[in-house]
Order: sequence, then C-alpha cells, then structure tokens
Amino acid sequence: MKSTKIYAFGIAGLLLTAVLVVSCTKSFDSRVVAQYENENSSNVQLFLATVGASRNYVYVDAKPVNGAALASGSLFPATGYGFSVPTGIRAFLVKDTLTASTQTQLSFAQNMEIGKHYTIFVYDTITAVKQKTVETSIVVPGDTTCRLRFANFIYNPNQIPAVDIFSFNRNTNIFTNVSVTDVTGFIPYPSILATDTFYIRPTGTTTNLLKLSVTGGLTPKRSYTIVYRGSDRGTRTVSLIADR
Repeated sequence: MKSTKIYAFGIAGLLLTAVLVVSCTKSFDSRVVAQYENENSSNVQLFLATVGASRNYVYVDAKPVNGAALASGSLFPATGYGFSVPTGIRAFLVKDTLTASTQTQLSFAQNMEIGKHYTIFVYDTITAVKQKTVETSIVVPGDTTCRLRFANFIYNPNQIPAVDIFSFNRNTNIFTNVSVTDVTGFIPYPSILATDTFYIRPTGTTTNLLKLSVTGGLTPKRSYTIVYRGSDRGTRTVSLIADR
C-alpha cells in the first residue's frame, strides 16, 4: 500500500512538472512583425531599383522582413504604408538568396528616429548594389490635392544629364534639373484630374526619354513618388508608387 502511494505521488509530480514545462515554453518567431503606422517606432518603405535584381530579401537586425522575394521595380510594402522598425541604429541587409547569384550583398546601418517615415531606394546594378535612404515627410493636405515627388535612379556608369518632368495637363515642368540619385521634395498636385501624362526629358530640352500615363486620377490627400529607373543604355522604366 505504501509503495502504491509513493508511485501515485511520483506520477503526480511528473505530471505537474510537465505542466510547468509546457506553460513556460514560448514560441519565438524569427521574422520581424510587419506592423504599420506605429507612432512609437519608425516606418520604412523599400523600393528596389537595382537593374536585374530578383529574389531579394530584406533583413533588419538579421531578421527577415518581407515574406515574398522582391524583384527590380518592387516596392515593399506595396500597400503605401511602411513597416515598423524599432528606433535607433538598425542593421539592414538586402540580398539575393540564390546561392549561385552574382548579386553583391548590401549591408548598411541606419539611424531610425521615432515617428518618422523613411524610403530606402536600392539601386545601381547587381554587382555594385547601393542604397539611398531619405526621409518621407508625410503631410496630409487640408484640401483635395495630393502630394507628388520625383526620384531619379536611372543607371549609367558614365555621367549623364539631369532630367526635367513635364506635365501634359499643366503644360509645364513640375520638376527640373533632377540629377541621378536625387529625390525631390513633395509638391502639391491636383488630384481631381482624370488623367495626366508625365514626360521625362533631359534638362532644358523637349526630347521625351520616357512617359508615364496616369489614368483614373490621383487620390486626394495621398502622397506619391515617380521613380525613373532601369538602364539608360538599355530599357528605361518609370514607376508611380504610393507613399501613403
């Protein structure tokens, strides 16, 4: 009888230990949680303008951020709202995950300030990847306009002329003399226009290098960036991305 009680006590003890072990077990996810518009941290978007890039993943402090691979021309997140990053100096890494890839890894440190929005432009070619981080000043217009800026990340190993951006509807240049890797400030722009066509031209000329046709209008109170990218000696591309 005594041995039975001891045995029962032992089983109870083992069960209690198992419960304690299970209750103390925590699951850790190595991925950065993509929270959006967190006022207690920084908000970041990344635009991949690198010529020929594919299968790119972004890491913050060695933790992966994007769930799907990014290719040249991708914006992450594509929703128009940045992902939250803890404030302070953060370690960023952008790389192609294919073992045989010839793309060089891009690693850099960036100081993130609380409540601020940033856009990271990754550019050049896969063998010489570079980045430029700019603050994206988010101001919501008090009227029906939207906000527009221009980023020039066209690739050419040689020095090339700056460009102007001409609006067909307004019949004037809305951005002038924008050099490679320059990102302009935002300007107010009418959002009620159903369509508009923007022409990229060498500064001071009427020669059209590329055009961007915007249909359906631009949403009031939103912020947008026109990005000129690709190869100046090959395929040029222009993209319209939503910053907010």
